[in-house]
Amino acid sequence: MDGIMVINKPENYTSFDVVAVMRKFLKTKKIGHAGTLDPMATGVLPILAGHATKIQNLLQGYSKEYRAKFQLGLITDTEDTSGKILKKNLVNVDVETLRKVISTFVGEIKQVPPMYSAIKKDGVRLYSLARQGIEVSREKRVVTIDDIELENYNEEMHEATMLVRCSKGTYVRTLCADIGTQLGCGAAMSGLERTRVGGFTLEKSITLDRAKELASENKLDEVLLSIGSVLFKYNAVNVTDAQTIRFLNGGGLALDRISAKDAQDGQKLRVYGTDGKFLGLGVVNMAKKEMSVYKLLYTK
Repeated sequence: MDGIMVINKPENYTSFDVVAVMRKFLKTKKIGHAGTLDPMATGVLPILAGHATKIQNLLQGYSKEYRAKFQLGLITDTEDTSGKILKKNLVNVDVETLRKVISTFVGEIKQVPPMYSAIKKDGVRLYSLARQGIEVSREKRVVTIDDIELENYNEEMHEATMLVRCSKGTYVRTLCADIGTQLGCGAAMSGLERTRVGGFTLEKSITLDRAKELASENKLDEVLLSIGSVLFKYNAVNVTDAQTIRFLNGGGLALDRISAKDAQDGQKLRVYGTDGKFLGLGVVNMAKKEMSVYKLLYTK
């Protein structure tokens, strides 16, 4: 079975837990996911099956959207409320002050990755070091916050919820902590829901319980998205039967013989045969004046 299924990850499951469950339901060994979620987090987790695992790197580059809850006045070692409380501070922050501070984080910003993360330092995961009580220096990383919307703020309880649209690699709990630092009282993320990954939305996702029901009825294919359909950001070209054979054998196709208008060097294209079958991705090579094979994704 080849395709993408959008799962609404439940709380207290790792992304690998979800993959393990879906491996049984889909009855395939070739399976992966696009975009790791921490156990605390819920929401959109694209599961890739069969040939779809070949496009994992392409999907991980998509922008994301999160709904994050955070508690002001709380500082923890994990930057969220699952960690050890390091300090509690008094909070004197009104909604307008909070909204003003949050707006300063929109745009290109630098983040220091948290110690409790999967990033490697000298070949060792940071979270492994953190669990041993070891803290090491981390280089700041540039990420982009496209927009932040403060959805609500309880001034009495000092709890807030915001909708964040951001680039890949953004640590939302670090964003919460940095907002707290800017406010002078600290903050810790108390909940996180990923609502979108590229074109995959929460509304189009299914729960693991629903996936189990569909698997028992042999109907999982009804909610499986085709590989070609999720690569919609790439322009499509149709090729002849002879070109199909050449492309599937790894051969490049002359640009003047395919419908690739205004092609640019390095541009990726979705390639379809005469029967509408998705063959894979091609990439424009202007030096050779051809579309070379980028990834073959054809399923018989």
